[in-house]
Amino acid sequence: MKELKVHSTVVFFGSAQIPNTEVAQNALQRARESGNKEAVSRAEKILKVSAYYDKARELAARLTAWAMEQGGPDNPQPFVVCTGGGPSIMEAANRGAHDAGGKSVGLNIFLPHEQSPNPYISSELNFHFHYFFIRKFHFLYRAKALVVFPGGYGSLDELFEVLNLIKSRKIIKPMKVLLFGSKFWKRVIDFDYMMEAGVIVEKDLDSFTFVETVDEALGLLTGHLLRYLKK
Repeated sequence: MKELKVHSTVVFFGSAQIPNTEVAQNALQRARESGNKEAVSRAEKILKVSAYYDKARELAARLTAWAMEQGGPDNPQPFVVCTGGGPSIMEAANRGAHDAGGKSVGLNIFLPHEQSPNPYISSELNFHFHYFFIRKFHFLYRAKALVVFPGGYGSLDELFEVLNLIKSRKIIKPMKVLLFGSKFWKRVIDFDYMMEAGVIVEKDLDSFTFVETVDEALGLLTGHLLRYLKK
């Protein structure tokens, strides 16, 4: 591929804790062999959640393949997957882009537990940050869309900051925000109650869309991104 200049990204946010299905299945097998009922119950729940790793990987692969099809001599991959560069959902998205033969960005950060870059980030697009606020700026500066998979404090922080920036019109470019897995998101965040309590208004719910499948997410993303190709 010709040297890639990254002008537009699709950012994948999500947990650093969710394993891939193979790892989750092995963990469940070990738990069953141990005879510990609590361990088995927890491992079964983790196995269900591990499906998000596979979905993030598939979505990133198909999105990257689509982006490369839209490319030309001057811009061979007009949209590039970007992640926080770590394990789990981040790894899955970088891995999916790698599966498709495309490039992807990793914006890693130095943490007390030393988050290491996953091996699927394109080497020339692997960056490290010390401060969260600078890292967040680089997540959003080139972003044309975001896909937020289930995650913890970090993912919630990133999601709410983006929604607030959209609400306050600090982000004025068209930005598609997808929340992958409505069952998770609607249980973790009761958006309807927030609206009932008057802390947000109904229009604020238009800032994001729940999606359940890779096909649904891909269709919304590609339809949104096409507007940038027409400019």
